[in-house]
Amino acid sequence: MGFIGSVFSPWYAWSGRGDPTNHCCMNVATYGAGGRFAMTDRGSSALRQSRDCLQVGPSSISWQNGQLVIEIDEVSSLPLVSRMRGQITLTPSAITQAELPLSPDGAHIWRPFAPIARISVALEAKGWQFDGHGYFDANFGTRPLEKDFKTWTWGRYPTEAGASCFYDATRRDGSTLNAAIAFARDGTARTFDAPPVTAFKRTLWALRRDTRADPGTTPVQVKPMLDAPFYSRSIVKTQINGEVVQGVHEALDLDRYAQPLLKPMLAFRVPRRRNWTF
Repeated sequence: MGFIGSVFSPWYAWSGRGDPTNHCCMNVATYGAGGRFAMTDRGSSALRQSRDCLQVGPSSISWQNGQLVIEIDEVSSLPLVSRMRGQITLTPSAITQAELPLSPDGAHIWRPFAPIARISVALEAKGWQFDGHGYFDANFGTRPLEKDFKTWTWGRYPTEAGASCFYDATRRDGSTLNAAIAFARDGTARTFDAPPVTAFKRTLWALRRDTRADPGTTPVQVKPMLDAPFYSRSIVKTQINGEVVQGVHEALDLDRYAQPLLKPMLAFRVPRRRNWTF
């Protein structure tokens, strides 16, 4: 993930969030045995932008001949410090025109550029090479997430027809977001009547999780990916309108994230590198 204004960086929060370009990063995570996590908060000297490319220090994301090419050259954080190098190539089935405001005033927006895609991963470590399905999306915002939201969950599930995405959130003003969008392979999007929000097993940090599931079924975690006090990412299996699907699920508790004591903990995983020279 590429960040300008690194949302979960304690350094950005401590700075007052006045200059997002001075807190940018490339977040890279691998999972399973030997998994690594890199999320270095970098200063504005590390940032370069053009119409087709975002570069943050030694890593970059760029459009090349209809493919999104991600060049990675990062150092993972504690406790497993090592170099993470390689390339990820994402080939969208189509680019959508869909955009979802997450708040009524449009201060937070989700932009699913390519919810259906193929990826090829070639990282310079044993076992970190594979081909599979993937997606490319983005979030934009003009206010801190914890100012406008208490919790949210998001899920993207590949289906026989394409992919289904769900955004469910509780806002600070007491209103809720309940979005269910089905994407076809040609990039068209439509809202649909989704089954109810259904709770499933909490994380190791007792973070509450839910997603959509047909009545009488309960979602289950298939693979843990990231497990933090305020955030969870995992592969989840559920049933949507009769179809059993597996996809990436995220849960975020912004009440927890807003706690001041959490920021020093995050600093161990998110180092700050102020200066960079190309």
